Amino acid sequence: MTATNVIPGRRDRRRPATTARGSPASATSTPYISFPGNASEALRYYADLFGGELEIQTYDAMPSMEGFPFTPPPGAVAHGTMTSPTFSLAGGDGMGDNLPVLASDVYSFLLTYDAEDEARAFIAKVLDGGGTTGMPFEKAPWGDLYGQVKDRVGIRWDVNVPGGA
Repeated sequence: MTATNVIPGRRDRRRPATTARGSPASATSTPYISFPGNASEALRYYADLFGGELEIQTYDAMPSMEGFPFTPPPGAVAHGTMTSPTFSLAGGDGMGDNLPVLASDVYSFLLTYDAEDEARAFIAKVLDGGGTTGMPFEKAPWGDLYGQVKDRVGIRWDVNVPGGA
């Protein structure tokens, strides 16, 4: 999954990012989700979906909770990471009452594939795992193949193949 075209005015993601002074940038970005009590299940699902490696640390495994401003429920995830060749995600269990649901159309993750068959395979895997179609995967007005699926956790995935491959 790599960019195959570059939109004018945007940085070519195939080249390393640089700072304003021209030196290599040292920061990376990984989405972090505060799950509503199902972080372990969700992160395991994403490791299966993307073929990633999973690391989960629960509050139970911490040597001491002294000084923490809250008491987490047994088995709650303090921090977890799922790392795959195409996507990385971090998260943990949110704490407190009235946690918001994850299902929303105000955010999504955009996956850009080089090949239509890879994109369709991802969509099929999401749908087979209990997801739903938000927008059919077909030729978009701007010329790309594009569609949307929402996974069983509630996250929306926008799937794109530049130029319709």
